[in-house]
Amino acid sequence: MSRLLEARSISKSFPVGDGELTVLHEINLVVDPGEMIAIVGASGSGKSTLLKILGTLDTPSGGELLFQGEPMTRKGDRDLAGFRNRSIGFIFQFHHLMPEFTALENVMMPALIAGRKRNEIEHAAMDLLARVELDHRTGHRVAELSGGEQQRTALARALIMQPALLLADEPTGNLDSRAGNLVFDLLHGLCRERRLATVMVTHNLELAERMDRCRTLKDGMLVNG
Repeated sequence: MSRLLEARSISKSFPVGDGELTVLHEINLVVDPGEMIAIVGASGSGKSTLLKILGTLDTPSGGELLFQGEPMTRKGDRDLAGFRNRSIGFIFQFHHLMPEFTALENVMMPALIAGRKRNEIEHAAMDLLARVELDHRTGHRVAELSGGEQQRTALARALIMQPALLLADEPTGNLDSRAGNLVFDLLHGLCRERRLATVMVTHNLELAERMDRCRTLKDGMLVNG
């Protein structure tokens, strides 16, 4: 099986005073197509930093990131932006929806940015909103949606470009247990159906155990799994 994503000896340090703080140390991680991986660890352990590096939103201090065998760490910002738009879907703890637009318009936005015409993508966006049980809320703006509805809209937005990889950073962390479980169930089901590789950072061990593998980030290193 060909590897979808591979992190090789990824390290990340930040300058602190006269020295530096190493947050990630020699991280190695392989993600295969369709595989669902959870990353758990204490607050401040570097989970979100790792996820940003995997999604090319941040650059490592050392090591290499490959996507389908192609090195990502050598690409320029413009190429990386296009790559992210085409190949990676993101969900964060806070939905990062645009409040001036409706749920439908928010879902379509990545495709519009990619140059797709509205009439080409509206049906797919409507279908995704129906899949996350929001077909009755398509015309509502962000402020009119509950927290769970906002996060389900963000999930639909993450899938509109049919990415190969979904990166989720505490996707249920800002929700009550009922709304959080619904978001996770929908995420899990859609990723299974689409054979979408998923890396999810979470504090919720119960949800993490439902993934294919669970890795723990401790002292800057990945253990287990």
